[in-house]
Amino acid sequence: MTTTLHAPLARYAARLHADAGDRHHVASPLGAWLLLALAAPAATGPDRDELDHLLGVPAPTASALAAALVDRPHPLVPSATAVWHRTGRDTAKLADWRTGLPGTTATGPLPDQAGLDAWAREHTLGLIDRFPLTMSSDVLLALASALATRISWADPFDLAPAQQLGASSAWAGRLGQVLRTPARGHRAWIAATGPAGDVAVHAARAVERDGAGLVVVSVAADPAVPPADVLAAAYEVGPNAVDDAPPAGRRSLFDLPLGEGPAWSLREERVRTHARDGREERHPAVLPCWSARDEHDLTGRGLGFPAVGRTMGELLGEPDLRVEARQAAMARYGRYGFEAAAVTGAFAVVSLPPEGVARTAELRFGHPYAVVAVATDRRGGTGPWHGVPVFSAWVAEPEEPTATDLAAPPDSD
Repeated sequence: MTTTLHAPLARYAARLHADAGDRHHVASPLGAWLLLALAAPAATGPDRDELDHLLGVPAPTASALAAALVDRPHPLVPSATAVWHRTGRDTAKLADWRTGLPGTTATGPLPDQAGLDAWAREHTLGLIDRFPLTMSSDVLLALASALATRISWADPFDLAPAQQLGASSAWAGRLGQVLRTPARGHRAWIAATGPAGDVAVHAARAVERDGAGLVVVSVAADPAVPPADVLAAAYEVGPNAVDDAPPAGRRSLFDLPLGEGPAWSLREERVRTHARDGREERHPAVLPCWSARDEHDLTGRGLGFPAVGRTMGELLGEPDLRVEARQAAMARYGRYGFEAAAVTGAFAVVSLPPEGVARTAELRFGHPYAVVAVATDRRGGTGPWHGVPVFSAWVAEPEEPTATDLAAPPDSD
């Protein structure tokens, strides 16, 4: 992820997580952001302004950032994007927009539901087994993104009694064991943040592959701090955890009061130390295992997808298209590793007409009626015979169909 994306993605994440509030949940703001970035270059007018605002950068920049991610896949975070259209509904505008998509973005005819589900499984390491939206004949266009990871910690956790979570933790009485940082390999500190004040930070590293890695950062604040502010703090300190340099905002333990803090207990003792100033700082951490599985409706929550629907409608020549957007996400955090996946889908759907009243008249010729045979004549325009009744009848004696009436007529010359 480039530095340019940090702040825009943090702002978008705040919007996406806001609806979940303090309930246990997992999501991938990046997965949703990628779809906006794919669509934004095609948007115009107010829709372009809205998407630029939500993306946090102009559409061309967002498109370039998205392409940089998906066209150079991370060894530990497989990713994929796709744009599918209904057969027979391609247009020149749609084709022109597709030429600007990332080179790895899959394109082509809309898959059926089984195909969508298979795509979700393939691109999430099997962690998500179905696409978050249901295919129907009303869908003209679909956009999708997938992100996944399954990693092992470079240094697994130790186990500890749950009581080490502290007397004030309600979880201490519900759990038997929790995770405790090993003697080496993990990083932890207390950081000063803008949104949440002082927070406890823990960072666990994955085993690297081909020079690439993954760091999972946990951030705890005072329980009274709103979840949105703690999530914002995590997006603030998370990028600092990927390098070995001292993280920005790190608080010295010698500047904090002894005793119980918002998410720590600080004590002082006499030890033998190699610290140059004789003051050593230690940060052991205890935290629980956890898992979550969620689906998020992204359609009407100020996340940009209605603008995507209108944009796709312009490309397809269907200005009244509506949009459906959902994300399926899961994560699991344990002693030996971490796994997570998200599939985000957006459907551009033909708008249903407004409800009204329909009447159907089944016409029944069950009593005497009139018949008239009228000629047509379009030879060189409108000929003299055109519209002239040639035969007429009054039908008062119906008959059974004959054998010849029931058979196919012979071919005529």
